[in-house]
Amino acid sequence: MSRLLHVADGPYAPPVPAHELTATAADGARIHVEVHGPEHAPAVVLAHGWCCSTAFWAAQIRALAADHRVIAYDQRGHGRSPANPAYGTEPLADDLEAVLEATLAPGERAVIAGHSMGGMTLMAAATRPAVREHAAAALLCSTGSARLVASATVVPMRAGRVRTWLTRRILGSRAPLGPVTPLARRILKYGTMGPGSNPLMVDACARIVHACPSRVRHGWSQVLDLLDLDHGIRELRMPVEIVVGTADRLTPPVHARELAAALPDCVGLTELPGLGHMTPVEAPDLVTGKIRALAATYIPSARIPSARGARAEHAEESA
Repeated sequence: MSRLLHVADGPYAPPVPAHELTATAADGARIHVEVHGPEHAPAVVLAHGWCCSTAFWAAQIRALAADHRVIAYDQRGHGRSPANPAYGTEPLADDLEAVLEATLAPGERAVIAGHSMGGMTLMAAATRPAVREHAAAALLCSTGSARLVASATVVPMRAGRVRTWLTRRILGSRAPLGPVTPLARRILKYGTMGPGSNPLMVDACARIVHACPSRVRHGWSQVLDLLDLDHGIRELRMPVEIVVGTADRLTPPVHARELAAALPDCVGLTELPGLGHMTPVEAPDLVTGKIRALAATYIPSARIPSARGARAEHAEESA
């Protein structure tokens, strides 16, 4: 069981998609995409974070797919998307744009939810035509735009040069994470989750994170270390809601507050007491409810199924 890519049963086991396709980014990167729920329902797009996969959104997918068309994709090098030598915020933006173009009809609007690096993806893609066309609203969970390493509290010591140096070495390690053991679960819980996280949550996150190849984990850690997307916040012109845990050691609440102050249209900031970095897993009902409310408020009722279907078929043919 220690080598499972995700848990196989329970509330955090990923549901079977209605169908799958491959979107192709501008540089040729192949992006694995899963689609759940009714074909003509309001659309939701889910972008996961560093070292995760579509399985991270299992609870949201299961709940939302009853009455939404849920589109989840693996960031390049994660999950079932092959590794690619291009690392950077522009490739992340390329991948999101490719997913939107492959799955949504011209003019179709969707709620885009991004966790951690997934939120950074949305910031990086804020000026892209596909985002401007398709993003009705957005949810940013446990994310930040810059200065991530200096602000992280993974190392329990006073902020400063020494803590930043140690944090950079820890987050940027090339060492394999190895099997999911009781010690590995404790370490992951300390670094990424709140102290009250139950064992099911911790095990689900551990299996997902440990499945990420070490070279991919290291490559993206370098991007996060040098991240500067402050300019992208101002370009997110759609309504945006923010969720963060007060015990988040990777993107502490200071980032969420800075985002809320800089966004052109921030419609809410929710700080969850005692929760860590993995808010969609730690507070699944709340995060799902935020996505559902954004869709109900900002997605128009009109659907264009024929064009969307043709676009999806083209993406599958090019895979």
